[in-house]
Amino acid sequence: MLCLLAVSFSWEIAAQQKPRIGIAGIQIENSVFMPNRQALVGRQISLPNYLSPDSVMGQSAVWLPALMGGGSGRGPVTRESYEEFVNNALEIIEKNMPYDAFWFYMHGACTVEGVEDPEGEFMARIRRVIGNDVLTTTTMDLHGNASWQVALHSDLITTFRKAPHDDSRESHRRGVVNLLERLSSGKGRPAYKAWVAVPVLLSGEWSSTRVEPAKSLYALVPEVEAMPGVIDAGVWIGYVWGDNRRNQGNVIVVGDDKEQVEAGAKKLAQKFWDVRHQFSLEAPGYPLEKCLDLAIASNKKPFFISDMGDNPGGGGSGEVTWTLARVLKRPELQSPNGKSLLYCSIPGSEMVEAARKAGVGGHAEAYVGAMLDNSYEPPILLSGTVVYVSPASQQGGQTRRGGDIAIIKTGSVYVVVGTSSPTPNLTDTGVDPSKMDIVMVKQGYLVNQWYNMQADWVMAQTRGGVDQDFKSLPYKQIVRPIFPLDPDMPDPELNVIFVPSTKELYGR
Repeated sequence: MLCLLAVSFSWEIAAQQKPRIGIAGIQIENSVFMPNRQALVGRQISLPNYLSPDSVMGQSAVWLPALMGGGSGRGPVTRESYEEFVNNALEIIEKNMPYDAFWFYMHGACTVEGVEDPEGEFMARIRRVIGNDVLTTTTMDLHGNASWQVALHSDLITTFRKAPHDDSRESHRRGVVNLLERLSSGKGRPAYKAWVAVPVLLSGEWSSTRVEPAKSLYALVPEVEAMPGVIDAGVWIGYVWGDNRRNQGNVIVVGDDKEQVEAGAKKLAQKFWDVRHQFSLEAPGYPLEKCLDLAIASNKKPFFISDMGDNPGGGGSGEVTWTLARVLKRPELQSPNGKSLLYCSIPGSEMVEAARKAGVGGHAEAYVGAMLDNSYEPPILLSGTVVYVSPASQQGGQTRRGGDIAIIKTGSVYVVVGTSSPTPNLTDTGVDPSKMDIVMVKQGYLVNQWYNMQADWVMAQTRGGVDQDFKSLPYKQIVRPIFPLDPDMPDPELNVIFVPSTKELYGR
């Protein structure tokens, strides 16, 4: 259907002047419950391949990318760097005027010191430059926050429908297709946009769409989208490791038929609330020591353990050593002949250099991890045999995709050092994860690369900036009551609120 739409609007747009479409966004997911701070860095936007110059969609408009905001580390973003990024993006946006439409390419889980709604404020400031007549589309991660301000500045909006996010490309493309269709048809902004706040705040680990109840909840989204007069619908789980009034679940439905839009929004919101008690971890979750007990005793291989508390993909630093310190103390893993355990991963540039000097087969020793985030455990003095080390970079470029890493074996534990990635590139390293007895990754739900490999899997309740023990987190700003922090709260009204367009709100 998307291909047919693309063809139809391409012919219509070809007959008239191509619309000018701007692009800007913020793609960062960062926990507020971390000690270190980072800068928000503006980077050039690389257009997705479906907007390549020789593609139908690419030729349907003049695409004017500004900047994409990304992270430079871990922890909340500094206000100073946020302001610098926004001002730099606005300067480019202003130079590229005028616009017929604008694409807000967002994640929705950016935490900035002193800014309650970073994405919403960024969108509002762009609106002040481009005006309220410009048609906008917003594409988001379902673990982002679809705040009132985000909804206000979005004429069209969509979000992922899968976690893990196998449909990220498809979802962003859907938002662009809807934008082009509304331009080519002359219909412009949808007449109605329904927004519902759902007082539920969960992590992705508790709401994987591979299992119930999220599987059925998200199966309803395309059903609502297919209702007459509805253009798009979405369910936002929200970002649990943020602490502002916007941090909660949301439903948004947009379309031209008021009754259908309202009914669809109410249906999704009610389903979300009704299944709240059914949400659980995708795999069994236990304290770390029990997870290690089960893995060491198991005959299934590879047996995966998720180190959930320091998942960099969820906003953790990726450098917390709390888990690794305890793994290295297990007596069953201290002999070279013990069960093999691959640990992915821990930062440690000094160890990579030490490994390079020692060479494969040599002995290396250096501190790893906790260089900035040492709230839970100090850096570890790692000592062992170099199994692999990436070649030295040449002329300022990496010789290996994924950067410099080393693999150090201590006892029967293989530690990937030099990155915080839970999915390091292990090609040509001589280490095959599928042959390991145990694989431990800094991840929550396993991405498909690991999920398809695992013979068994448990989720460890470990420490870090994305701790799964939500009730222990020091929230100060979120709206209470909210589930599961307040499990016995009364049923909410789940009011369907129609969000005006910015033009309707300001009158011009």
